[in-house]
Amino acid sequence: MNAGAHGKEMKDIVKTVKAIDYQGKEKIFTIEELEFDYRTSLFKKEKYIITEVVLKLQKGNKEEIKAKMEEYANYRKEKQPIEYPSAGSTFKRGSDFITAKLIDEAGLKGYHIGDAEISTKHCGFVINKGKATAEDVLALVEYIQEKVYEKFNKKIELEIEIIGE
Repeated sequence: MNAGAHGKEMKDIVKTVKAIDYQGKEKIFTIEELEFDYRTSLFKKEKYIITEVVLKLQKGNKEEIKAKMEEYANYRKEKQPIEYPSAGSTFKRGSDFITAKLIDEAGLKGYHIGDAEISTKHCGFVINKGKATAEDVLALVEYIQEKVYEKFNKKIELEIEIIGE
């Protein structure tokens, strides 16, 4: 998916990816072949199982790295609903809007279907408040998309991947 945070993405550190197709044929992909873009890569279009990733990392000061990791962890604790199960950030940001802001401005913060709820801490997350089913989550996602489109005429796209029926 080319996950990212704090201005960095996986494409910034991936060197090569080894994967196998569904026939068992192995292939090593270079960075150029991976087609990285915002929250997408070759693997969203083509069916492979990733078996190995080679990363290009930089050496740094251990204490500075540890401090940065703590800073990011604290940011997550403060800004994201990590105290509840979720699939992470549910929607992609738009090219000209912040999706969580639109969801909030549509008055949807805290709205729920079953135990699937739009987080009151960060509207970009659909959280499980107890016994949410996949059906609850998908119904809530569809509701959010409809309401944001009705109010702002903006289509919001999922960042999470729906697998199965």
